[in-house]
Amino acid sequence: MSDDLRSERTPDSAQQQNIQDERTVSFLRFGVGAIGVLLPPALPVGNWLADEVMGRGTDGFWPASMSAAYYTGTRNVLVGALCALGVFLICYRFDRRDDRWSTAAGVFALLVALCPTAPGDPTEVQRVVGVFHLVFASLLFVMLALFCLYSFRNPRSAQPARVGAAYLAAGVLILVALLAAAVCGLSGFGADWAVRPMYLCEWVATWAFGAAWIGAAVELAAGHGGRAGSGALPRQAVGIEAGSPEAQT
Repeated sequence: MSDDLRSERTPDSAQQQNIQDERTVSFLRFGVGAIGVLLPPALPVGNWLADEVMGRGTDGFWPASMSAAYYTGTRNVLVGALCALGVFLICYRFDRRDDRWSTAAGVFALLVALCPTAPGDPTEVQRVVGVFHLVFASLLFVMLALFCLYSFRNPRSAQPARVGAAYLAAGVLILVALLAAAVCGLSGFGADWAVRPMYLCEWVATWAFGAAWIGAAVELAAGHGGRAGSGALPRQAVGIEAGSPEAQT
């Protein structure tokens, strides 16, 4: 093969590889977002369906918190979703900072799955494990909020202002809902309600990060390999030909 022929084919090959990278990142973002959107309703609905099928009473099918679903019929749903979330986050690769954040968040998700919350009448060991669960869960939500506040927002690009504002709102909502859930849990507010306020706060936080990650996936897919500095790919030179001046700088 001549040098001229190689030079003609190399840019196309590099561009095709970059497009494949975009698809992978979009898939992982969508996977993270889908788990966030589907998990909160899946836990109470799953408990209710299991009770109906087994002919049991459906009272108390709504867990006190998402973590408390570990002690209900949807334990496997909760643990499986957290493990899948952890794998998606650890596999996620975008740039150096996001890689570190996503890896840390993925590890926290796996640790949340491995360290269940304390039951109603815990032993000393269960109480200690429950403390670790709360720490890991809080760190997971904080890391996911950072993606909304800093990674998906890119004021220096052509990203529409309304998109950046939506990511900012999602990040703030995650932190506010997380704080409200902590207050409800510590104060016991609404402990006698059929639907606990703590669960609703967790639902809001989970839906906020789920919507943000799905939005980021759609935004990236809509870029179709746009040049660096586009709203979809603020930090990657996707779609720039390997031999172009932009790719060499």
